[in-house]
Amino acid sequence: MSTTDQVQNLILESADFEDFLNELARFSAHQMAGDGDDALCGITLLRDRKAATIGWSSPSAREVDEIQYSLSQGPCLTAAKEEREVYVPDLLQEDRWGPDYASAVASHGLRSVFSLPFNLQGEAKAALNLYSDFPNKFDGRAAERARDFTREISQALRLAVRFSLHTDSASNLRATLESRTIIDIAVGIVMAQNRCSQEAAVEILTEASSNSNTKLRDIAKSLVNSVGGAGARTYYQEPGKVSSGPGS
Repeated sequence: MSTTDQVQNLILESADFEDFLNELARFSAHQMAGDGDDALCGITLLRDRKAATIGWSSPSAREVDEIQYSLSQGPCLTAAKEEREVYVPDLLQEDRWGPDYASAVASHGLRSVFSLPFNLQGEAKAALNLYSDFPNKFDGRAAERARDFTREISQALRLAVRFSLHTDSASNLRATLESRTIIDIAVGIVMAQNRCSQEAAVEILTEASSNSNTKLRDIAKSLVNSVGGAGARTYYQEPGKVSSGPGS
């Protein structure tokens, strides 16, 4: 069975858009790992100047993607925005996005990153983000396999994204945007408490996540709750709806 046929089956068998994206990320990680190795995969969607991981092969894949969003830079954001491949052979020798990004992702035991843009042909942009705990994992034949794979699944993802954006994209993206909100607020709190830069605040949260073996968003939520008590809310108005005020 071809890759295209397998992805089409994922669409038919998935309960909803989010389920399809997570299955696609897991399928992508399996296809790209090769030789029995493990790999992480995330799918970044960039729309209306907001970036979010909308599909992930594991919680760890989502967490390392979120490091880039907190810093507003990184290979998957570059790949999606500029619609070009971005390869990081070895995070221990990488400085294109400053030392904070590379060290934060490497702290998760990862060494190489490969981000490839999808051809969505619309207002939304997306990228496939592959992570490996081996340096130079995506050289040569592995890179060609990733390119071929991305081309084959681009059409299926394009159709799925368009369908979602025209139906229930607001509800499907709400959860990922709320996760971003809580992390951004936590970064601001750490900056204020420690009088440090955004990059340093992200590093503090990431180290706390790694040292306690707790998800980054859970660390952020705990910090925000300890300061505000009631937690944070993402204010998100669905397209086509007009707010009638705070009580609506």
